[in-house]
Amino acid sequence: MGTIVISGTVVLVVIGFQNPLYWLAAVAVLFLYVRYGRDATAGPVSGSSGGGAGVTPGSYKAYRDRRDQQARWERRYQRERPLQTRRQRREKTQR
Repeated sequence: MGTIVISGTVVLVVIGFQNPLYWLAAVAVLFLYVRYGRDATAGPVSGSSGGGAGVTPGSYKAYRDRRDQQARWERRYQRERPLQTRRQRREKTQR
């Protein structure tokens, strides 16, 4: 993706010698790429573990946090809705 953006920017700069408006387009393309196009996981990582908000999504810690949160949600669902839980288990075993 980066190669396409760089080559497109170079083309806009070269064309911009005849029309400087293309230089502004090249700057806009670079700005948008830097702002939104890069990998979103390259952002700052905070030390807090509050809901995994500041943790890199690809890390094992983030995976464990998501897995543990999902397990807590499932246990809570089973506690609060025992009839639906039994029905879901029954349907799952019949398949």
